[in-house]
Amino acid sequence: MLLKSNLMIEKDFTMSVITIERKVLAKNDEIAGRNRELFRKNNVFVFNLVSSPGSGKTSILERTLEYFNGKVKVAVIEGDVQTDFDAQRIAKHNVPAVQIVTRSSCHLDASLIYDALQNIDLKNIQLLVIENVGNLVCPANYDLGEAVKIVVASTTEGDDKPLKYPEMFRNASVIIINKIDLLPYVNCNITTLRNNALRINPRLIIFETSCTTNAGITDWCDWIVKQIPPR
Repeated sequence: MLLKSNLMIEKDFTMSVITIERKVLAKNDEIAGRNRELFRKNNVFVFNLVSSPGSGKTSILERTLEYFNGKVKVAVIEGDVQTDFDAQRIAKHNVPAVQIVTRSSCHLDASLIYDALQNIDLKNIQLLVIENVGNLVCPANYDLGEAVKIVVASTTEGDDKPLKYPEMFRNASVIIINKIDLLPYVNCNITTLRNNALRINPRLIIFETSCTTNAGITDWCDWIVKQIPPR
């Protein structure tokens, strides 16, 4: 009887956690819908840039802004656990940058994005980039109202990331394989990385980039331009 009682308690606890998580995600999705409607009304293309820490998300954004050189009106929302270092880097490119400091939270949610939007004039931008907290787990399940999730995987992380974190790659539309200039020096087979990603999500669009040599940046930026709605 004691064993049965313990099992029942564990089962009830598990059910409670699932119920709470569903409520949290349902509320998040409701706010994400509001965000998406704001973006639609203002003809703004929005992508959610996700990765593990150190993959080079901010560097890719800097190269992107350099390539556009003011020809595309961009704003950026930066998410980090601490500091506004990334927002400072982006602001140097003369684009609006809003920093969200999550402190202990490992991801951005739709309500944080909604609050940040109060500091951005959507009527005067064409592209909004949300750089999420460095994490390949939690951000996978949170809709922010974006058009697409774009995951960055650097060659320095090896070629098995898609298999270790399948939910993120399953929910993404694009993968950027970054730091390809380091391939001769790291234990990463780029063909294996591509195949692992496509095994999880056959619809993925793949770009290969280097922020050191600018390889692949033109193709990546040209793809962005094609996604921006006409006005």
